[in-house]
Amino acid sequence: MDIEKYKAVIKPLLSEKRYHHSVCVSKKAKELALRYGADADKAETAGILHDIMKDTPQDEQLKLMERYGIKLSEVERGAPKLWHAMLGAAYIKNTLKINDGEILDAVRYHTTGRADMTLLDKILFIADFISADRDYDGVDKLRAAAKKSLDEVMVEGISFTIKELLGNRKAIHPDTVSAYNRAVLSYGKK
Repeated sequence: MDIEKYKAVIKPLLSEKRYHHSVCVSKKAKELALRYGADADKAETAGILHDIMKDTPQDEQLKLMERYGIKLSEVERGAPKLWHAMLGAAYIKNTLKINDGEILDAVRYHTTGRADMTLLDKILFIADFISADRDYDGVDKLRAAAKKSLDEVMVEGISFTIKELLGNRKAIHPDTVSAYNRAVLSYGKK
C-alpha cells in the first residue's frame, strides 16, 4: 500500500492541522502494529485515511452518506462528530477502491469502538488517542500504558471518552458502551 499516494489523496481534503494529525496517527499506528504483531502496512494506511472525511462540511457529509446508503441511528444523527468515521469507511471503499475489510472496519470504528474489536481496530483507536500531536491532560499516561498493554489503554481511552460525553450531557453510542464493557472484561482477565 502506497502511503505517499494516500497522503496526496487526503491533503486537499483536510486542513493543515488535520493533515498533520493524520500523518501522526499513521506513524503511531505503524509503531503500535510493529509492537503488537499487527500488519504494519494496514495500520499505517488506516491511520493516514482515518479522518479523510473529517473536514467535509456536515451538509455534504449527509449527502454522501445518503448516496452510500448509510442509515444513521438516533444517537448517530445527534452526534455529527461520529459521521466522518462511518462516511470515511464508505468513501475509502467506494472512491479509493480499498476493499480490505480490516482497514475499512478500523476506520469505521475509530471513534466509537465496538464490542469485538480486532487488533487493527484497537491500534487505530489508540493511535488516534495518543499520536504525537495530542497534548491533552492525561495523554502521557495513555502513551505509557500503550507500551505495556493495548487492553489497558482501551479501558483508559474509552473511560476518557465516556466521561467527556457525560460531562457534556451527550448520548453515548451503544458501540462505545459495548467496547468499554469488553475492554474492562478483557483487561480484568489479565
